[in-house]
Amino acid sequence: MPDAVWIAAAVGVVVGAALVVALVFARRLAMGARDLGSDAERATYRTLHVAGLAAAELRSAGDLPSTQRAARHLRGLLGASAIAIVAPDDVVAVDGSIGTTGFENAARRVAERVRATNRRQVFPRREAGAPEAVGAPIVVHGEVWGVLVAFADSVRAPLVRATGEVARWCSAQLALEELDASRAALAEAELRALRAQISPHFIYNALTAIASFISTDPPRARELVLEFADFTRYSFRRQGEFTTLAEELRSIHSYLELERARFGDRLTVRLRISPETLATVIPFLSVQPLVENAVRHGLEPGERGGVISIASSDEGTHTVITVEDDGAGMDPEVLRALLSGTEPTTHVGLRNVDTRLRQLYGARGGLVVETNQGAGSMVRMRVPKSQPLHETDA
Repeated sequence: MPDAVWIAAAVGVVVGAALVVALVFARRLAMGARDLGSDAERATYRTLHVAGLAAAELRSAGDLPSTQRAARHLRGLLGASAIAIVAPDDVVAVDGSIGTTGFENAARRVAERVRATNRRQVFPRREAGAPEAVGAPIVVHGEVWGVLVAFADSVRAPLVRATGEVARWCSAQLALEELDASRAALAEAELRALRAQISPHFIYNALTAIASFISTDPPRARELVLEFADFTRYSFRRQGEFTTLAEELRSIHSYLELERARFGDRLTVRLRISPETLATVIPFLSVQPLVENAVRHGLEPGERGGVISIASSDEGTHTVITVEDDGAGMDPEVLRALLSGTEPTTHVGLRNVDTRLRQLYGARGGLVVETNQGAGSMVRMRVPKSQPLHETDA
């Protein structure tokens, strides 16, 4: 009997320990579930997550696969049996839990009626066994871009309202994509304006300087021709809106060599470049126009020439680049007017660079300029060191 008692006690201890472990594990599971939020909170998160996935596909919906993936995410939002997006040119993307056979033609018929009225419509089943449908227009800038069609065994009021709201949400995403495309086109137009600004004034002066050395110093003339070729090759390249600070500085070196041929000893250049900043990605032609502005509007008006200082420094998450001259300077009020675009100006490069920086990095990302008449100018730009969405040719 004593042995039986000991065995029973041991079994009781083991069972008790197992129960304690089970209770602790269950408690942790319950706490973990609470940490994830209530059912309503989890449902909200899932909805926002799916909406984010659909938005990414819609805003790149230039092809059928992207539109198809968008339809898959939107079906998850609406909980319909099938979803069709009828895009321009009657391109139909369908995603359904019961297959897609027959849905394309049905979606086109729905889209034709919805486009004609520009209103959300419900379509009862046409034959036994066929699903019902609701179609809502996707309107961008006042015009019907396409139609969102939801299929279900029975279309009820919640699905009708939800389809209309999702169609309006799709309209907003596509409008944002068009805005992004317009901003990209504007950036390209501004680059063309910068290139146009460089062309007439600088090229004439550079060729004149080269010509002056042909008979007196042929080796120097050959060096300047190569510098001119490097500068124009970089300035007029067509690939990419971004470059590195190192690449831009190479082009600036060529530019300043050509300007030294004109100014001679009257132009002094000082560089203070932190090596760790050379790989910083910057907008293409963002520093070079500042240097040209310093030469053209700061030093050129006077006979004595002057000093141009170019510096870069590492400030944690950002690289700070400054271009400074001790030339003519300008009235701060005039500067404010030219940067705001309220007054015509010959400082096209300065204004274009400021506009591009603000578009890329926000209102606080523009140029900071310190200047006054007769006191020279210092222009500062602050660029994020991490720009994963901005690629260079390198």
